[in-house]
Amino acid sequence: MSKVPGGSGVDGEAGAVRRVSRVVLLDPDDRILLLHGHEPARPAETWWFTPGGGLEGTETREQAALRELAEETGITEVTLGPVLWKRRCAFPFDGRRWEQDEWYYLARTDRTATDTTGHTDLERRSVSGLRWWTSEELSVAHETVYPTRLAELLRTLLDEGPPSAPVLLETERV
Repeated sequence: MSKVPGGSGVDGEAGAVRRVSRVVLLDPDDRILLLHGHEPARPAETWWFTPGGGLEGTETREQAALRELAEETGITEVTLGPVLWKRRCAFPFDGRRWEQDEWYYLARTDRTATDTTGHTDLERRSVSGLRWWTSEELSVAHETVYPTRLAELLRTLLDEGPPSAPVLLETERV
């Protein structure tokens, strides 16, 4: 599963695969920024996820990553790095079924203050906050996090650096 708020990004008609750019944003202490989301109609169903969303119009994946990061977190002072991971996922959210092709970009920032005034109406209804996580905190978390192996993926990234080519993650279907 993944988060849907953040840009329409649906290619063509209903049922099309939504192209999504996500950001693995790290601060100077190697903490990762995650958003806390929930199903709008069921706020008790919560999960954590990376900033990002669907491509709009003719924008590139990189442009979408930076736009979504700015809209969802208020953070624009970033260095966008390589694509770390790619995955397909499918899940129900806000009354419809989503099929997504997600690319996860590495980004670094010195800024840790966030601003959510750029959230869309759907994001205001489905995102309850943001938090910087250490790798250690993420590895012992009992909460749902997407992608599901994020703690392991982050630890590998911090220990070994970015992969030489994007890692294809397993497809997640909910």
